[in-house]
Amino acid sequence: MAISKEELKAEIERRRTFAIISHPDAGKTTLTEKLLLYGGAIHMAGSVKARKAAKHAVSDWMEIEKQRGISVTSSVMQFNYGGYCINILDTPGHQDFSEDTYRTLVAADSAVMLIDGAKGVEAQTIKLFHVCKMRGIPIFTFINKMDRASKDPFALMQEIEDVLGIRSYPMNWPIGTDGDFKGVYNRQLKQIELFTSDRTHGQTIINSTKAGVEDPVFKDLLGEPYYSRLVEEIELLDMAGDDFDIGKVLKGELTPIFFGSAMTNFGVEPFLEEFLKLSPCPGPQEFVEKVVEPDDNNFTGFIFKIQANMNPNHRDRIAFLKICSGVFESGMQVIHSRTGKPIRLTQPQQFMAQEREIIDKAYPGDIVGLFDPGIFGIGDALSSSGNITFKGIPSFPAEHFARVMAKDTMKRKQFLKGIIQLSEEGTIQIYKQPDIGVEEFIIGAVGVLQFEVLEYRLKNEYNVDIKLSRLNYRHARWISETPCDPHDLNLTSSTMIVLDQHENFVLLFENDWSIQWALDRNKGLVLRDIS
Repeated sequence: MAISKEELKAEIERRRTFAIISHPDAGKTTLTEKLLLYGGAIHMAGSVKARKAAKHAVSDWMEIEKQRGISVTSSVMQFNYGGYCINILDTPGHQDFSEDTYRTLVAADSAVMLIDGAKGVEAQTIKLFHVCKMRGIPIFTFINKMDRASKDPFALMQEIEDVLGIRSYPMNWPIGTDGDFKGVYNRQLKQIELFTSDRTHGQTIINSTKAGVEDPVFKDLLGEPYYSRLVEEIELLDMAGDDFDIGKVLKGELTPIFFGSAMTNFGVEPFLEEFLKLSPCPGPQEFVEKVVEPDDNNFTGFIFKIQANMNPNHRDRIAFLKICSGVFESGMQVIHSRTGKPIRLTQPQQFMAQEREIIDKAYPGDIVGLFDPGIFGIGDALSSSGNITFKGIPSFPAEHFARVMAKDTMKRKQFLKGIIQLSEEGTIQIYKQPDIGVEEFIIGAVGVLQFEVLEYRLKNEYNVDIKLSRLNYRHARWISETPCDPHDLNLTSSTMIVLDQHENFVLLFENDWSIQWALDRNKGLVLRDIS
């Protein structure tokens, strides 16, 4: 049944699709769990760290994530809260898996930047912040771990402004920063909220006390030193701080700051409620041919991630689709823009990490899982009208390389299938030497932990043991223009010529000096570092 323009607009306006970004160990997966807890999607929050008796975090579903206590792949979770339909894109914090995070940010309408209160702005946060800044998406900051001794809140604000170059506005202010965190002052409501500790260590929703800052009960509850300090700091903020400007927030020029502790749940619910009010619903999406408005009746979407073997029993492969416009319906026929062929989208799924359910309908902003028989690629556009091309998702240059082959040559078929599927997911980049068969590949990775994940997944999902020999290369450069056949180029003896999976010529270099040598001695040679 067709949906009216007004109904479509109402569905768009209640959707929030956002990614959570941070440096490793800032508490990102814990915050995700707590948002799910307050959203009613789970009844008890899990523990991310690898303890035998602990319940694992919902968003860490791979066996290797449970063992290592880290997130190695993005996961998607959808739930409803307070009239909103929320799509959380939980991304790996570890820099070795940053390429997966970069791709996922393309599907986000806003980002929550998580900062450890004791450590401030860290290296990976800076990288991910710049990806968000390039896309111009709104960034909301949650300063976490306030239950431990933290940096001075004014110093943290200054650090965000100096290091990231974005103005900030504290939406709330912490009471107690020396490991004695008691609650927050809400600047909009001019209200104090004190949190009650419990014995569940943040596994369940906590109680809090709220009232105006002038209420005499708080002087007694907090004690004179805490109360006086809070009043003094509020005055200072009101006099010297930036004014709140939602227009600047939505342009990515001002970041609202919230203080809290995901581990103890202090400040999580006020953050969630305020974030949902301030963050944007899905907006226009740029394609090569035109800008697509979300309330356009024609269906459009793009694939931003592919994941094989999410369900070990089914050995299936799921393509993650971000819906940009129109209504998605189960069984609908769309045009696959890269091939120009019509395809039918059956058994679409929505996620709670690896838990999924078949859906009938979805709307702009939603993330839908499509069964992939091997036809989808990252960056593919799907539409009801055809002839539309997504602007593309950048592939970042690998910095670590290895030669890989199956230990058992009888398992060549499984080895090939595994390597190709994992490269299509973006887990690794694969290259082959033109004169060598498919028994071995050169593998490129952004971080060395990706080699561990490759070895683990080939063994556990494809039943293949591999021989992996690390190579001394540090840079991959695609040949954009060449004055002669690539094999006739004047290169250093250590430079290797390979083909990527699309049969494009790539040069692997050991150092910057070798790159410069190639450019100096081959006039007309043009190299690029992003495919």
